[in-house]
Amino acid sequence: MGRVSEKKNVIQLYPLPGGEVPLEGLYLSHDIRGAAAEAGHAYVYTNYVVSLDGRIAIPRADRPGMTVPKAIANERDWRLFQELAIQADVIITSGRYLRDYASGHVQEILTVYDDPAFTDLKQWRLDRNLPPQPDLAVISGSLDFPIPHALRESDRRVLIFTTEAADRARAAAMRSQGGEVYAVGEEKVDGARLVDQLTALGHRTIYNSTGPKVFHLLLAGGALDRLYLTHANRLLGGQPYSTVVEGDLLTPPIDMTLHSAYYDPHALGGAGQMFVVYLKIQN
Repeated sequence: MGRVSEKKNVIQLYPLPGGEVPLEGLYLSHDIRGAAAEAGHAYVYTNYVVSLDGRIAIPRADRPGMTVPKAIANERDWRLFQELAIQADVIITSGRYLRDYASGHVQEILTVYDDPAFTDLKQWRLDRNLPPQPDLAVISGSLDFPIPHALRESDRRVLIFTTEAADRARAAAMRSQGGEVYAVGEEKVDGARLVDQLTALGHRTIYNSTGPKVFHLLLAGGALDRLYLTHANRLLGGQPYSTVVEGDLLTPPIDMTLHSAYYDPHALGGAGQMFVVYLKIQN
């Protein structure tokens, strides 16, 4: 998936007045780095593409695990995913992603700028004197994953967040591969402590690219500022499946308010999709 036609605009529905706007540059215009500076704290944001019946992941056809449904994955959403990623100081991922990455079974989020279609995004970072790639924060209790050579050979920091109960030998193995290991919880990773540690390490824009369980620990820790959802206009069905957030009941619930909404009639063979952005209401 690469660069998409600028002629196929999306329609801004909110805020008014609306009208057609280009897809390319849409999320860059949200200036997340500026929002973080205005907020005065580390700014956490996340993004999911979801079917009309609430599915963000379904079982893989070829091996155990879950994956984004091919029926809703599309190059127009992928473009906006990358526009969010390049505004980050650090991207949160998981040990499971790196295991799947090693076996060649996931979308590429580690070396996206190898794709000539995203040259403009690389230039966006360089124009702002940012490192070519965001650092990577890996959440893992088991520490059972390899650090890819693409990361070992780059200047990107690989920050590994685990628990006090983590295996010390595996933690040492992570350090020997160039990872920095931090315990931010006793039996499970604590979202608030995770963000506090990332802040202490100098990160101000934090992009979560993980699944529903890590998203829950961030929400439970009060660590969310902005949520991006792509609502793909397709019903999928099927069991089992993952939805946006999974875990214990959030008490109190997390209140969000609408930031912006766009209709994209050009995706998914004409079925279209909605890009909807929410801000957390700060209590």
